[in-house]
Amino acid sequence: MSTDTSETWFGFRRVEAREKPRLVRGVFDSVAARYDLMNDLMSGGVHRVWKDGMVGWLAPRGAGVHLDVAGGTGDIAFRIARRAPEKTVLVCDLTPAMLEVGRDRALNGALGGDVGRVRWVAGDAQSLPLPDRSVDAYTIAFGLRNVTDIDRALAEARRVLRPGGRFLCLEFSHVTVPGLDRLYDLFSFQVLPRLGAVVARDRESYQYLVESIRRFPAQQELAERMAAAGLRRVQVRNLSGGIAALHSGWRL
Repeated sequence: MSTDTSETWFGFRRVEAREKPRLVRGVFDSVAARYDLMNDLMSGGVHRVWKDGMVGWLAPRGAGVHLDVAGGTGDIAFRIARRAPEKTVLVCDLTPAMLEVGRDRALNGALGGDVGRVRWVAGDAQSLPLPDRSVDAYTIAFGLRNVTDIDRALAEARRVLRPGGRFLCLEFSHVTVPGLDRLYDLFSFQVLPRLGAVVARDRESYQYLVESIRRFPAQQELAERMAAAGLRRVQVRNLSGGIAALHSGWRL
């Protein structure tokens, strides 16, 4: 039995580090069936533009292996597979219920019937079930803030990337436009949990998701932590005034 008694943040609440993965799985088990619908409602569909921008910046092409972490419902994986049909796309997610939603979407036509172009595996971003230097690119969209140890997840990303491989993270971040931050806080803390209660029938999970956004490192801090993990040529692009941000790095 583990004797790890270190603590971490689960939203605004301190919990034992060993308990956080179970709590995160519980959140996404609860919201999986309505996760994509809630993303549309919460962002007014803008999350689709952000994801298109992520894949556009990555510009995938040719063969090789692409890893999408915490991408269970397939939003990023399907974009990669459609843009680079020769590529093997592997989706790794902590929560089997999210992977089930993604598989169902593939079977229901999200890939035009070619469901073998994307593969699915349950796994932890902090301990990926992949060999060293085995993937050409690594993406993670709206997932890094849910891991227990961000630095460990970044180190794992570098470990599995081949030399010359690219890391891209899309995540909610810190607003950079004066005045927008107050409006965003009001929307986040007053509207989103209520929306979660009505649509997903789970206010607490969306309260956690809002809190996890506020606990996530600011743009420059995450860039510095990527560099500390051994990723190079780190770049940041703010989206929608910093509501979200893209972080790019390379394993050289």
